Amino acid sequence: MAYVQGFVVPVPAANKAAYTKLAADLAPIFKEFGATRLVEAWADDVPDGKVTDFKGAVKAKPDEIVVFSWLEFPSKAVADTAHQKMMNDPRTKEMGASMPFDGQRMIYGGFTPMIDEHSSLKNTGSKTGYIDGCLVPVPAGNKEAYRDMAAKSAALFKEYGATRVVEAWGDDVPDGKVTDYKGAVKATGDEKVVYSWIEWPSKEVRDEGWKKIMADSRMHQGGMPFDGKRMIYGGFAPILDV
Repeated sequence: MAYVQGFVVPVPAANKAAYTKLAADLAPIFKEFGATRLVEAWADDVPDGKVTDFKGAVKAKPDEIVVFSWLEFPSKAVADTAHQKMMNDPRTKEMGASMPFDGQRMIYGGFTPMIDEHSSLKNTGSKTGYIDGCLVPVPAGNKEAYRDMAAKSAALFKEYGATRVVEAWGDDVPDGKVTDYKGAVKATGDEKVVYSWIEWPSKEVRDEGWKKIMADSRMHQGGMPFDGKRMIYGGFAPILDV
């Protein structure tokens, strides 16, 4: 996996089945255009934040649930070509005419992975059972410091049960009229947005893993090369992984 298109979507809770069907119908088209994986994950443990959070990122209404979603591509070139094909394909235009969510508040962007760590215990054809998703504002000058911190953290996550850890640096993150990634984390002019996720075999493994991680002194060594108060995080249950 060499490129990621990441999405955060506000979906009315009553439209969960319709949203899942739309994603499933789009998946073969994404694959046709070069995508290697599509994951759609429904908010399960998404806390309210004092400064930023997933709900605020998409201006979610009381009856809406946040979806954390991504597409994986072998390269940015394939992703860019796929995007152009999707925009002009009559099948996607027809599906897009009746979306079960407010597309104006959907957040999207392109990201280049700088950490992609797999557990040696991962069964290669298995699907993830639970996901921790994060959005992080990182000063551009702190990219390497963030990469070093993320690599050390990834080793701990894997030690305590995670099957994969991905940290992807903002590459093509457009400004939006209503919502966007920069606004989601209140990014300043010198900051980039990192789209990050951790895959776990189950929510139970994730909950136990986090208890051990937070009790491990290695997790608390050194400072953070970003403003943790503006980091957005939450737990998500996959509804589609193809």
